[in-house]
Amino acid sequence: MDAFYVAIRITLVFYLVTPGSSTCPVGCSCTDDNLGRSLLCMETSMGQIPKDIPEDFIKIRIEKCHLTELPRASFFQVRALEFLWLNFNEITLMNIKSLEGLANLTELRLQGNKLTSVPWTAFQNTPKLKILDLKHNRLDVLPEHALRHLTALTYLDLSFNQLSVISKEVFTNWPLYQTAEKAWGKEGLVSNVVLALHDNPWLCDCRLKGFVEFIRGVSPPIILMNSYLMCSGPASKADKFFHEVQLKTCMKPVASAPETNITLPLGANATLTCLVKARPDPTIHWSYSLKIIRGFAAKETHIDEDTVASQLVIPSLHLADRGLYTCTANNFIGNSSISIALNISSSNFSAPLPPPVPMLSSDENAFVDIRIAKQTVYGVTLEWHAVTENPAETWFTIHFGKYDSPKKEMIYIGPGINSYSVSDLLPVTKYEVCVTLKNHPPREGQCIVFVTGNDISEMEQRERLIHIIVIVLAMVLAVPAGMYACTTEARFSCVDHCVDLWRRQRMHGENLQGTDRHGTFDSLQAASDEGLCRDSEEKPKKRRKSEDKCKGGSAAHLY
Repeated sequence: MDAFYVAIRITLVFYLVTPGSSTCPVGCSCTDDNLGRSLLCMETSMGQIPKDIPEDFIKIRIEKCHLTELPRASFFQVRALEFLWLNFNEITLMNIKSLEGLANLTELRLQGNKLTSVPWTAFQNTPKLKILDLKHNRLDVLPEHALRHLTALTYLDLSFNQLSVISKEVFTNWPLYQTAEKAWGKEGLVSNVVLALHDNPWLCDCRLKGFVEFIRGVSPPIILMNSYLMCSGPASKADKFFHEVQLKTCMKPVASAPETNITLPLGANATLTCLVKARPDPTIHWSYSLKIIRGFAAKETHIDEDTVASQLVIPSLHLADRGLYTCTANNFIGNSSISIALNISSSNFSAPLPPPVPMLSSDENAFVDIRIAKQTVYGVTLEWHAVTENPAETWFTIHFGKYDSPKKEMIYIGPGINSYSVSDLLPVTKYEVCVTLKNHPPREGQCIVFVTGNDISEMEQRERLIHIIVIVLAMVLAVPAGMYACTTEARFSCVDHCVDLWRRQRMHGENLQGTDRHGTFDSLQAASDEGLCRDSEEKPKKRRKSEDKCKGGSAAHLY
């Protein structure tokens, strides 16, 4: 019996010496030292933060455990936590509330993870944080106010990341730095702060000018762990230290060209050259006003530190290659462009070349059939079919604009193209679009008038309905004057009535005038097939009200 009581006492003493050992997470060890209770999890495959961590831990160290994220309130219950080490995991995501409840945290180490960004406002919950170790991650951006909430920091390690361009305001906006400036020369008022920024791929162009100047002027209480920061690019400054480079102020692009009017014979190779002066290096692209698509190649070379030459190579010139080519350059400050006119001379003087924009055709009776092939929330796609004598050389002109605008935008379309998309349409607006042969003015049957919906949100909610309304209206307006048109306020039952009236009138017209075709009703049939134009015999009163809105007259009275 005495032996039994002795065993109980030994067990009780062991429990008191190692409090909470029974609640230690599986695969981890729990210890006590003069700093308090600690949790150590090393090289386990837990994959996530344990949910049963006791609340009395002062230090938690979870390393090489394949953690992939820090979810919200990861350690909320461990309010006494002061030291948190999560090194060498696979953390890619850190929730903005992941440090919630850690008001006593003084040290956070996240070395050797896969973080590409950090929610810096998360540090509002850690006002006592002194050590932040983020080295060997993949951080490529440091916002201007990243350090705003790190007012007690004494050590910040951002080395071995992917930082290339940051602003000096990151540090000048840091409350700790501002306090240090005010206490300049007053020893003991501000603790030293160690910064580690080395081994990042710094891009030493004009955008880094302020930061380079800041690094050169750093002095206590700000201390750099390694003051020899090195440039990784551009090529002219690669492998040079910050104190060896002189950076200039950024400048918006200025585009120019050695020649802006070039004439070459048919079949020759053309090289158009555009010179752009800018800081930092601009993005350069070429565009062709007549929208002919060919596989042109452009190459860029640096003339000097601030000047780039872009050359557009056009092999074996065709007649369709004539026109205006525009070189556009842009960087984060602005953009600039220069246009170059390319003309083609003919060796056969008996057959003069037509001008770049096609002349009027003598074929006045050419037939052009136009329809709306597709309608989205923001625009429409037109398709047309033309019967001409020489389709391979037929050009078209698109006239587009608001219905009541006397002057429409003109777009030239080359041979072989029979569709065009119009985007960025305004809500509650009446538009007219016409497709004509070459440079002819619009004729009857070559135009479509349509009205956009009340607003974008309504169009998104009722896209299918408005789609049909627009096409029905467009096709009604494509037929000769005298056709009965439905207004945008009419219900779909009105369409049935309109179609019946039109069919009667057309049958009567065919007996008198033959079978001339001026428009198309393909989309009306599609609308009927989709069940949008239904017989409303079940509700004769509603149908009668809709029919009252159908009026005879010209298509121009649509809106």
